[in-house]
Amino acid sequence: MQTTTLSFANMHNHGELFANLLRARKESFITQKKWDLPEALGMEYDQYDTPASRWIAVHDFTDVLAGIRLTPTTATCGIYSYMIRDAQRGLLGTIPRDLLEAEAPVDDNVWECSRVFVSNKTPLANRLKIHSAMIMAMTKSARELGASKIIALTAASWPMWTKRCGLETDAIGRKVFIDDGDYQCVSINLSDNLH
Repeated sequence: MQTTTLSFANMHNHGELFANLLRARKESFITQKKWDLPEALGMEYDQYDTPASRWIAVHDFTDVLAGIRLTPTTATCGIYSYMIRDAQRGLLGTIPRDLLEAEAPVDDNVWECSRVFVSNKTPLANRLKIHSAMIMAMTKSARELGASKIIALTAASWPMWTKRCGLETDAIGRKVFIDDGDYQCVSINLSDNLH
């Protein structure tokens, strides 16, 4: 098992890995969860998959086991910025506008984590190991990008997994029901807690 942080600058060095990550996202979000998201050529994508973002793949060679997207909160692409902020601004009809307690940050030191998944093909016995590898790669990559904080809209069960991963995490919004369950915005502090 490997972790790779992909960017537009390095994805050419990793063959089909980026395309396979988007294929795994389609399987996870569209096929399994039945979310209404854009897709093409068997891949899920959206307006936040731009050169500003980074993608973390947990994989065995080209078989993607899990993934995460990191986007700077300073990103812009047309009318869009990043998912949590755009939801708060009313640009995303599927996510409630009042998902945060305060105004969404626009800060060089804050990155958003989104499109987090673990493949349903991953055996249950390996999920904790894969989840841990994914979180370690996320925090390492975010720090290398200059982040001292990550914000995410995640399953409302976040206190269980963040504690296991040793993350310093706080709720920054109310629980909201979206598509298939309860979600909540959280802030992950990267400045004090080095892995």
